[in-house]
Amino acid sequence: MESHLKNLKELFKQWSGHLPDSVVAIPPSGSERRYFRFGYQNTSAIGAWNPVTEENSAFLHFTKHFHTSGLHVPAIYCADPDNHVYLIEDLGKTSLFSLLANKSPDTGFPDEIKRLYRESLKELIRFQVLAGKNLDYNFCYPHAAFDARSMKWDLHYFKYYFLKLHIPFHEGKLENDFDTLINYLGQADLNFFMYRDFQSRNILIKDYQPYFIDYQGGRKGPLQYDVASLLFQVKADLPYGLREELLEFYITDLASCIKFDETAFKKLYFGFVLIRLLQVLGAYGFRGLIEKKSHFLSSIPFALRNLDWWLTHADLQLELPELLPRLKELAKLEIYRTADLPPTGKFTIMLKSFSYMHGIPDDFSGHGGGFVFDCRALPNPGREERYRAFDGRDQVIIDYLKNEPGVISFLKDTEKLVNQSVENYLERGFNGLAVNFGCTGGRHRSVYCTETMAARLRQKYPQVNVEVRHEVLN
Repeated sequence: MESHLKNLKELFKQWSGHLPDSVVAIPPSGSERRYFRFGYQNTSAIGAWNPVTEENSAFLHFTKHFHTSGLHVPAIYCADPDNHVYLIEDLGKTSLFSLLANKSPDTGFPDEIKRLYRESLKELIRFQVLAGKNLDYNFCYPHAAFDARSMKWDLHYFKYYFLKLHIPFHEGKLENDFDTLINYLGQADLNFFMYRDFQSRNILIKDYQPYFIDYQGGRKGPLQYDVASLLFQVKADLPYGLREELLEFYITDLASCIKFDETAFKKLYFGFVLIRLLQVLGAYGFRGLIEKKSHFLSSIPFALRNLDWWLTHADLQLELPELLPRLKELAKLEIYRTADLPPTGKFTIMLKSFSYMHGIPDDFSGHGGGFVFDCRALPNPGREERYRAFDGRDQVIIDYLKNEPGVISFLKDTEKLVNQSVENYLERGFNGLAVNFGCTGGRHRSVYCTETMAARLRQKYPQVNVEVRHEVLN
């Protein structure tokens, strides 16, 4: 990383005449790309390093073309392709997504946020229709069009990195359904620019207007996909009524630019909502469940909520006999339906018991961290036949464990550690803590310790929300 920073600092000096006096790393997301904010006195710029040469070429070419077309994209200051770095305009720190924190369950969406969504959709049409006409699609990476091949990649991403981790399925029948869905979506006109990741994190607000970044994955594709990406962005969690309102706004504005069949557009739209949702779940499975990145883990419950809505409201009139039942099973997975923290902002301690045979539970709060306590050194009532039918909530198991010296000292020590974190986190304004107790089978010792710790925390911290989940018993 030192060499990348050195090269970026040289670019900043080449552009501004000075080495930067401040360098701030911008938190990474899912890719290998790294971004930095460089400053000198009142001057700033964003430096980017990306080891994928083709992706850099796509971004730089697209940006120049979009800039020439009058679109709101960052200016390119300078680039060093050999070292995989470039310097672009600093559009600020405020994204459309960050403004969503101002929404309220009581007052709804502020008019200003709705305006920015409408302006973003108007600009999207300019990307898709106007700027997309003369774009050189030879720069697209990794594929020039969102065709059948691209769709199959996305569906396999979902199959192997999310579905396979949760639900058994018939491989051949599922592939048949994928082919049916791809053939159905293939009816769409692909002769437009498809942004690919058109969502509120990639829309920055400058001078009360939306500006756009992260379009290097763009390609030829259908109009519907980008609209679905924005309106069904998982963590944005837009009210479904607002999604319908914004879709109608987009369709009306699009009709002023091109002629199209509105009925056919809407019919295919919900098919593209589905394939986008599945692609996103694949990404969350890989980045969250496999790479253990907390941001992606915490997004899974929201994605499945969108999927549940889609299953209830969308009508593709397609026969998908293997895919649809599996999606219904995913949408009802209890582990995700109870995973996210209450939206009230009240500090929540999520306690879980689990079996080491099944693995340590994932943390979906978005914070990561927390405690994992191993109960396997404690006396085990599960070894005795007379106790095997019971669990740690039953009185016979409570009586067995509560007077054991090892259990008493174990809970005393773990309680001290948990209390220290709770008090510190409350003072710092955090909103959650995960506490996990594991044993061999996940039925006796871990359940008893979880229930006992929960009772003590509720008594000591009445202002805190304490939730309990037993991974094996639920």
